[in-house]
Amino acid sequence: MTNDNRERFRREATGERPDLALLCLLIGNERDAGARDPGCPDAATPGGDAAIDAAQIELDRLAGELPAGLPPDAPRAWAEALRRLLGERYGFHGTPADYRRLDSSLLQAVLGRRRGLPILLSVVWLEVARRAGARVYGVALPGHFVVAFGDPDGEHVLADPYAGGRTLSAPDVDLLVAHATGERRSVPRALLRPADPLETVLRVLNNIRAWAAARPEHSDVRLWALELALLLPHHPLRLRLEHAQLLVERGDFVAGARALEEYADLVAAMEPSSAESVRREARAARARLN
Repeated sequence: MTNDNRERFRREATGERPDLALLCLLIGNERDAGARDPGCPDAATPGGDAAIDAAQIELDRLAGELPAGLPPDAPRAWAEALRRLLGERYGFHGTPADYRRLDSSLLQAVLGRRRGLPILLSVVWLEVARRAGARVYGVALPGHFVVAFGDPDGEHVLADPYAGGRTLSAPDVDLLVAHATGERRSVPRALLRPADPLETVLRVLNNIRAWAAARPEHSDVRLWALELALLLPHHPLRLRLEHAQLLVERGDFVAGARALEEYADLVAAMEPSSAESVRREARAARARLN
């Protein structure tokens, strides 16, 4: 299933209009094998393609419960309708404990538990609102993802799905970012622009990598998150180095050494000293085969 899942992920990510919900659901599919492992209590509900279909149907169902006839140019009405439906009626929100759970980053599980990280709850808000005809987009604030209804260059309303859909004033946004980053300042307007779907997917995968990096026993999760990130058409080059080093850590010395050498070749012209250091790592990895 994994190879087929990754090929589907790659095709969707490199397509003309990547589907954010589908990409997030394909991320959740990577956890299917772990979900059947009793040693992985943080795993998502298994299910493969059937689970993807069920999640899409649930998003459609929720969208169908929004009031009919809301005008596209009424952002506050849309924000209030989503808050009442998802935040109040269905209880979607987040808690500090959700940051300790892997399934808080997996869309199938977030739809089932109605709990998750800000970015996955925002994906739920975005997909339900979009299906109902709202003008809606994600906003990738530092440390806290939110959604906005309306025109990014005109009238718009920001809402925080992690707080059940509470609408946000400009001071609220400043305080939210200050709480997440520890830096108190006015949020620049540039940070309120619509988030690109692939950048959103990369941020989801980064959260999964961070969760797994703090739990060395789950290096398999970190590995698949890295491998999915490397399938995105634009990704930070440093992820290739992290992937190579993780392969070595997991005992795959041949593949790890090869990946280290490939990374060194890529950066040799710009960073010759770094490239040589990485080549030494590759030689050390190969030596561990003896």
